[in-house]
Amino acid sequence: MVDVPQWLIIILALVYAPIIGLFLMGIERKLSARFQGRIGPPLFQPYYDLMKLFSKEALVLNRVQILYAYLHLAFMMVTVVLLVLGQDLLLVLFAHAFSTICLILGGMCVRSPYSRIGSHRKIMQMVAYEPIMILMVIGIYINQGSFMGRDVFLLGKPMLLTLPLIFVAFVVAGMIKLDKSPFDVATSHHAHQELVKGITIEYSGPFLGIIELTFAYEVFVIFGVMACFWTTNLWAGLGLALAGYGTMILVDNLTARLTTNWMVRYMWSIPLVLALSNLIWIYK
Repeated sequence: MVDVPQWLIIILALVYAPIIGLFLMGIERKLSARFQGRIGPPLFQPYYDLMKLFSKEALVLNRVQILYAYLHLAFMMVTVVLLVLGQDLLLVLFAHAFSTICLILGGMCVRSPYSRIGSHRKIMQMVAYEPIMILMVIGIYINQGSFMGRDVFLLGKPMLLTLPLIFVAFVVAGMIKLDKSPFDVATSHHAHQELVKGITIEYSGPFLGIIELTFAYEVFVIFGVMACFWTTNLWAGLGLALAGYGTMILVDNLTARLTTNWMVRYMWSIPLVLALSNLIWIYK
Protein backbone atom coordinates (compact mmCIF):
# COMPACT_ATOMS: atom_id res chain seq x y z
CA MET A 1 0.00 0.00 0.00
CA VAL A 2 1.46 3.37 -1.07
CA ASP A 3 2.04 5.87 1.71
CA VAL A 4 0.81 9.19 0.28
CA PRO A 5 2.43 12.26 1.91
CA GLN A 6 0.05 14.58 3.73
CA TRP A 7 1.06 17.65 1.73
CA LEU A 8 -0.01 15.88 -1.47
CA ILE A 9 -3.35 14.89 0.08
CA ILE A 10 -3.93 18.52 1.12
CA ILE A 11 -3.14 19.86 -2.36
CA LEU A 12 -5.36 17.28 -4.07
CA ALA A 13 -8.20 17.98 -1.64
CA LEU A 14 -8.03 21.75 -2.10
CA VAL A 15 -7.92 21.39 -5.89
CA TYR A 16 -10.51 18.68 -6.44
CA ALA A 17 -13.01 19.53 -3.67
CA PRO A 18 -14.43 22.61 -5.44
CA ILE A 19 -14.36 20.79 -8.79
CA ILE A 20 -16.51 18.02 -7.31
CA GLY A 21 -18.71 20.56 -5.53
CA LEU A 22 -19.33 22.52 -8.74
CA PHE A 23 -20.10 19.29 -10.60
CA LEU A 24 -22.70 18.36 -7.96
CA MET A 25 -24.17 21.86 -8.31
CA GLY A 26 -24.43 21.26 -12.06
CA ILE A 27 -26.26 17.98 -11.44
CA GLU A 28 -28.60 19.82 -9.08
CA ARG A 29 -29.46 22.43 -11.72
CA LYS A 30 -30.16 19.72 -14.29
CA LEU A 31 -32.38 17.72 -11.92
CA SER A 32 -34.23 20.83 -10.76
CA ALA A 33 -34.89 21.79 -14.38
CA ARG A 34 -36.22 18.29 -15.17
CA PHE A 35 -38.51 18.43 -12.13
CA GLN A 36 -39.88 21.72 -13.48
CA GLY A 37 -40.30 20.49 -17.06
CA ARG A 38 -37.31 22.45 -18.42
CA ILE A 39 -34.13 21.38 -20.25
CA GLY A 40 -31.94 23.38 -17.89
CA PRO A 41 -28.42 24.78 -18.25
CA PRO A 42 -25.37 22.74 -19.32
CA LEU A 43 -23.96 20.40 -16.70
CA PHE A 44 -20.81 22.54 -16.47
CA GLN A 45 -22.67 25.85 -16.10
CA PRO A 46 -21.44 26.39 -12.49
CA TYR A 47 -17.84 26.35 -13.81
CA TYR A 48 -18.72 28.93 -16.48
CA ASP A 49 -20.51 31.13 -13.95
CA LEU A 50 -17.55 31.05 -11.55
CA MET A 51 -15.06 31.94 -14.30
CA LYS A 52 -17.30 34.79 -15.42
CA LEU A 53 -17.50 36.20 -11.88
CA PHE A 54 -13.71 36.18 -11.51
CA SER A 55 -13.36 37.98 -14.87
CA LYS A 56 -15.57 40.91 -13.81
CA GLU A 57 -14.43 44.21 -12.34
CA ALA A 58 -13.81 44.16 -8.58
CA LEU A 59 -16.25 46.52 -6.84
CA VAL A 60 -16.67 46.60 -3.06
CA LEU A 61 -18.30 48.80 -0.44
CA ASN A 62 -15.44 48.58 2.07
CA ARG A 63 -12.25 46.61 2.67
CA VAL A 64 -13.65 44.80 5.71
CA GLN A 65 -16.21 43.16 3.45
CA ILE A 66 -13.36 41.75 1.33
CA LEU A 67 -11.52 40.49 4.42
CA TYR A 68 -14.53 38.52 5.63
CA ALA A 69 -15.04 37.01 2.17
CA TYR A 70 -11.47 35.70 2.17
CA LEU A 71 -11.79 34.46 5.76
CA HIS A 72 -15.02 32.70 4.82
CA LEU A 73 -13.11 30.84 2.11
CA ALA A 74 -10.02 30.21 4.26
CA PHE A 75 -11.92 28.58 7.13
CA MET A 76 -13.89 26.41 4.70
CA MET A 77 -10.62 25.26 3.13
CA VAL A 78 -9.34 24.43 6.62
CA THR A 79 -12.52 22.43 7.18
CA VAL A 80 -11.89 20.42 4.01
CA VAL A 81 -8.25 19.77 4.95
CA LEU A 82 -9.14 18.63 8.47
CA LEU A 83 -11.86 16.38 7.11
CA VAL A 84 -9.77 14.62 4.44
CA LEU A 85 -6.89 14.14 6.88
CA GLY A 86 -9.24 12.49 9.37
CA GLN A 87 -8.52 14.97 12.15
CA ASP A 88 -10.54 15.76 15.27
CA LEU A 89 -14.19 16.15 14.28
CA LEU A 90 -14.67 18.88 16.88
CA LEU A 91 -12.01 20.95 15.08
CA VAL A 92 -13.81 20.29 11.80
CA LEU A 93 -17.03 21.52 13.38
CA PHE A 94 -15.38 24.65 14.79
CA ALA A 95 -13.64 25.56 11.52
CA HIS A 96 -16.91 25.09 9.65
CA ALA A 97 -18.74 27.32 12.14
CA PHE A 98 -16.05 30.03 11.91
CA SER A 99 -16.47 30.07 8.13
CA THR A 100 -20.19 30.74 8.50
CA ILE A 101 -19.57 33.41 11.15
CA CYS A 102 -17.23 35.23 8.73
CA LEU A 103 -19.98 35.25 6.12
CA ILE A 104 -22.38 36.67 8.72
CA LEU A 105 -19.91 39.42 9.67
CA GLY A 106 -19.37 40.21 6.00
CA GLY A 107 -23.09 40.77 5.59
CA MET A 108 -23.26 42.88 8.75
CA CYS A 109 -20.39 45.23 7.83
CA VAL A 110 -22.39 47.02 5.11
CA ARG A 111 -25.36 49.35 5.46
CA SER A 112 -27.72 47.40 3.21
CA PRO A 113 -30.82 46.38 5.21
CA TYR A 114 -31.25 43.29 3.00
CA SER A 115 -27.72 42.13 3.75
CA ARG A 116 -28.15 42.67 7.48
CA ILE A 117 -31.51 40.90 7.57
CA GLY A 118 -29.87 38.02 5.70
CA SER A 119 -27.10 37.94 8.33
CA HIS A 120 -29.64 37.82 11.15
CA ARG A 121 -31.39 34.93 9.43
CA LYS A 122 -28.08 33.13 8.91
CA ILE A 123 -27.55 33.34 12.68
CA MET A 124 -30.94 31.71 13.19
CA GLN A 125 -29.94 29.01 10.72
CA MET A 126 -26.87 28.28 12.86
CA VAL A 127 -29.05 28.12 15.96
CA ALA A 128 -31.26 25.61 14.13
CA TYR A 129 -28.65 23.19 12.74
CA GLU A 130 -25.62 23.42 15.07
CA PRO A 131 -27.20 21.20 17.79
CA ILE A 132 -27.66 18.49 15.15
CA MET A 133 -24.00 18.78 14.11
CA ILE A 134 -22.84 18.52 17.73
CA LEU A 135 -25.06 15.50 18.41
CA MET A 136 -23.73 13.83 15.26
CA VAL A 137 -20.13 14.23 16.48
CA ILE A 138 -21.13 12.92 19.92
CA GLY A 139 -22.83 9.95 18.28
CA ILE A 140 -19.68 9.17 16.27
CA TYR A 141 -17.64 9.36 19.49
CA ILE A 142 -19.96 6.96 21.31
CA ASN A 143 -19.95 4.66 18.29
CA GLN A 144 -16.17 4.48 17.83
CA GLY A 145 -14.74 5.80 21.12
CA SER A 146 -12.82 8.60 19.40
CA PHE A 147 -13.33 12.04 17.93
CA MET A 148 -10.79 11.36 15.17
CA GLY A 149 -12.33 11.23 11.71
CA ARG A 150 -9.86 8.61 10.46
CA ASP A 151 -11.18 6.11 13.02
CA VAL A 152 -14.49 5.98 11.14
CA PHE A 153 -12.75 3.75 8.57
CA LEU A 154 -11.58 1.34 11.29
CA LEU A 155 -15.05 0.39 12.55
CA GLY A 156 -15.48 -2.56 10.20
CA LYS A 157 -19.17 -1.79 9.68
CA PRO A 158 -21.10 1.18 8.23
CA MET A 159 -22.06 3.95 10.67
CA LEU A 160 -25.47 4.05 9.00
CA LEU A 161 -26.38 0.79 10.75
CA THR A 162 -25.91 2.30 14.20
CA LEU A 163 -26.62 5.99 13.47
CA PRO A 164 -29.53 5.92 10.99
CA LEU A 165 -31.60 8.59 12.75
CA ILE A 166 -28.60 10.87 13.09
CA PHE A 167 -27.99 10.47 9.36
CA VAL A 168 -31.58 11.57 8.64
CA ALA A 169 -31.18 14.55 10.98
CA PHE A 170 -27.89 15.46 9.29
CA VAL A 171 -29.53 15.41 5.84
CA VAL A 172 -32.13 17.90 7.12
CA ALA A 173 -29.37 20.05 8.66
CA GLY A 174 -27.47 19.84 5.36
CA MET A 175 -30.48 21.34 3.60
CA ILE A 176 -30.11 24.41 5.80
CA LYS A 177 -26.37 24.60 5.15
CA LEU A 178 -26.91 24.38 1.38
CA ASP A 179 -29.82 26.86 1.46
CA LYS A 180 -32.50 24.48 0.21
CA SER A 181 -36.22 25.13 0.59
CA PRO A 182 -38.00 25.28 2.95
CA PHE A 183 -34.95 26.54 4.86
CA ASP A 184 -33.48 29.09 2.40
CA VAL A 185 -34.24 32.06 4.66
CA ALA A 186 -30.83 33.82 4.58
CA THR A 187 -29.97 33.52 0.91
CA SER A 188 -31.09 31.51 -2.07
CA HIS A 189 -29.48 30.05 -5.16
CA HIS A 190 -32.85 29.87 -6.92
CA ALA A 191 -34.42 33.21 -5.92
CA HIS A 192 -37.02 31.46 -3.76
CA GLN A 193 -37.29 34.29 -1.27
CA GLU A 194 -37.96 38.01 -1.10
CA LEU A 195 -34.36 39.01 -0.25
CA VAL A 196 -33.17 37.48 -3.57
CA LYS A 197 -29.51 36.96 -2.59
CA GLY A 198 -29.99 38.05 1.01
CA ILE A 199 -26.72 37.99 2.91
CA THR A 200 -24.60 38.10 -0.27
CA ILE A 201 -26.57 40.84 -2.04
CA GLU A 202 -23.72 43.40 -1.67
CA TYR A 203 -21.05 41.08 -3.10
CA SER A 204 -20.29 41.18 -6.82
CA GLY A 205 -17.64 40.17 -9.34
CA PRO A 206 -14.63 38.22 -8.05
CA PHE A 207 -15.68 38.65 -4.43
CA LEU A 208 -19.02 37.02 -5.13
CA GLY A 209 -16.94 34.41 -6.94
CA ILE A 210 -15.10 33.77 -3.65
CA ILE A 211 -18.45 33.21 -1.92
CA GLU A 212 -19.54 30.80 -4.67
CA LEU A 213 -16.21 28.97 -4.54
CA THR A 214 -16.64 28.58 -0.78
CA PHE A 215 -20.12 27.21 -1.38
CA ALA A 216 -18.65 24.60 -3.75
CA TYR A 217 -16.26 23.54 -0.97
CA GLU A 218 -19.22 23.32 1.41
CA VAL A 219 -21.19 21.12 -0.99
CA PHE A 220 -18.19 18.78 -1.04
CA VAL A 221 -18.03 18.74 2.78
CA ILE A 222 -21.74 17.89 3.18
CA PHE A 223 -21.52 15.24 0.45
CA GLY A 224 -18.34 13.76 1.95
CA VAL A 225 -19.81 13.50 5.44
CA MET A 226 -22.85 11.67 4.08
CA ALA A 227 -20.56 9.25 2.21
CA CYS A 228 -18.66 8.55 5.46
CA PHE A 229 -21.77 6.92 6.92
CA TRP A 230 -20.92 3.89 4.73
CA THR A 231 -17.14 3.48 4.62
CA THR A 232 -16.88 -0.28 4.10
CA ASN A 233 -17.63 0.05 0.39
CA LEU A 234 -16.72 3.02 -1.80
CA TRP A 235 -19.64 2.64 -4.20
CA ALA A 236 -22.12 2.14 -1.38
CA GLY A 237 -20.83 5.31 0.29
CA LEU A 238 -21.14 7.29 -2.96
CA GLY A 239 -24.61 5.87 -3.50
CA LEU A 240 -25.68 6.85 0.00
CA ALA A 241 -24.34 10.38 -0.45
CA LEU A 242 -26.04 10.71 -3.84
CA ALA A 243 -29.30 9.49 -2.32
CA GLY A 244 -29.03 12.07 0.46
CA TYR A 245 -28.13 14.85 -1.97
CA GLY A 246 -30.91 13.82 -4.34
CA THR A 247 -33.40 13.95 -1.46
CA MET A 248 -32.30 17.51 -0.70
CA ILE A 249 -32.87 18.53 -4.33
CA LEU A 250 -36.28 16.84 -4.44
CA VAL A 251 -37.49 18.53 -1.24
CA ASP A 252 -36.07 21.84 -2.48
CA ASN A 253 -38.28 21.63 -5.58
CA LEU A 254 -41.37 20.39 -3.76
CA THR A 255 -41.49 22.97 -0.97
CA ALA A 256 -41.65 26.75 -0.62
CA ARG A 257 -39.59 28.87 1.75
CA LEU A 258 -41.07 29.04 5.25
CA THR A 259 -40.42 31.40 8.15
CA THR A 260 -37.28 31.55 10.27
CA ASN A 261 -39.17 30.83 13.49
CA TRP A 262 -40.79 27.77 11.92
CA MET A 263 -37.34 26.52 10.86
CA VAL A 264 -35.95 26.75 14.41
CA ARG A 265 -39.04 25.12 15.96
CA TYR A 266 -38.95 22.30 13.43
CA MET A 267 -35.21 21.61 13.82
CA TRP A 268 -35.46 21.65 17.60
CA SER A 269 -38.32 19.17 17.52
CA ILE A 270 -38.26 16.43 14.89
CA PRO A 271 -34.57 16.24 13.78
CA LEU A 272 -33.29 16.97 17.30
CA VAL A 273 -35.54 14.29 18.79
CA LEU A 274 -34.38 11.81 16.13
CA ALA A 275 -30.71 12.52 16.92
CA LEU A 276 -31.25 12.28 20.69
CA SER A 277 -33.20 9.03 20.27
CA ASN A 278 -30.31 7.58 18.29
CA LEU A 279 -27.84 8.58 21.02
CA ILE A 280 -29.99 6.93 23.70
CA TRP A 281 -30.23 3.81 21.53
CA ILE A 282 -26.45 3.35 21.09
CA TYR A 283 -25.41 4.53 24.55
CA LYS A 284 -24.16 1.69 26.76
